Amino acid sequence: MKILDKYLIKRFLKTYFFAVLVIVLIIMVIDFVEKNDDFIQKKAPMRAILLAYYANLAPYWANYISPLMIFISTVFFTAQMAAHTEIVAILSSGTSFRRLMLPYLIASSMVAVLSFVMVGWILPRANKVRLAFESVYINDKFYFSDRDFHTAVAPNTYAYMSSYNNETKTGYDFTLEKIAQNKLIEKLSAKRIEWNDSTKRWKITDYKIRTLGIMKDKLVYNVASKDTVINLSPSDFESDRNVYETFTIPELRERISLIKSRGAEGIESFQIELYQRIVTPFAVIILSLMGLIVSARKSRGGVGFQIAIGFVLAFVYILFFIMSKGIAESGNMPPILAVWLPNIVFACIGTFMYFTVPR
Repeated sequence: MKILDKYLIKRFLKTYFFAVLVIVLIIMVIDFVEKNDDFIQKKAPMRAILLAYYANLAPYWANYISPLMIFISTVFFTAQMAAHTEIVAILSSGTSFRRLMLPYLIASSMVAVLSFVMVGWILPRANKVRLAFESVYINDKFYFSDRDFHTAVAPNTYAYMSSYNNETKTGYDFTLEKIAQNKLIEKLSAKRIEWNDSTKRWKITDYKIRTLGIMKDKLVYNVASKDTVINLSPSDFESDRNVYETFTIPELRERISLIKSRGAEGIESFQIELYQRIVTPFAVIILSLMGLIVSARKSRGGVGFQIAIGFVLAFVYILFFIMSKGIAESGNMPPILAVWLPNIVFACIGTFMYFTVPR
């Protein structure tokens, strides 16, 4: 690694981390002003506010804005170098523009690896603590209020409850239906179903099982209780507010497999979250190299003009991602394509712009 590489990598990382620090501090101040009344009203301890909430909120936002901050910070310090003719001097010394991209690639790869580890394993654990704090001191207490609740618990097997109490973990008027070739073949009905924490099973009370056949039906009554295994848990009735943020990558894969095994809907949001965690590191690299291409040319409009271009492109990237994500959640686009589409488009734009940069 040459002196020039070390110089650019050091300047790259310093500018990036400083930009992230400033933006995160601003976000923390705004968030505190907004939520201070909740903290006072619900008597949140200052230690919990600082350690359980803000200590875990800061890395969340730092990683969330990472791709855009790396793009803007790259544009900022590279445009300054171009304005001071440093880029011209580097290229005049015989260094090719492709060689100039190497330290940017190395530095952005370092940030990308850090980002992947953060979103994959560290942040989910931090988010569990933060969301637990929010549920107590910020958000209203959650009560499962759905009526006539239906869900798939396995392929061609459906569960129903007229109501569910998430505090006692008890459901009422429970039915479990098995269907084959669009025909009901078995139906279990129970007055009450209750979760047993010790056995980790459901206890059904006052139940009957009806099996439907071609020749005759079979009906079994039992007023006693019985423990049974159902592909359903009390966590399915808890608040799902940003719940996917608390899953590590292996846990996300397990949840997706669970939803598939049930044959249930609502898998897109989990798939988008999983693919987004994989795509984010690539976005960091693509946007950093694109930032170099945008700002390497000395502009008559000065550094401010190039920074403005950087903000515009960053806004377009956000808009592009939000639109594609919304389309994927509606089921009109495969989730993996929706997550990769902004990177693909910006990679193509960056490649086109690369051939316009003076060598």
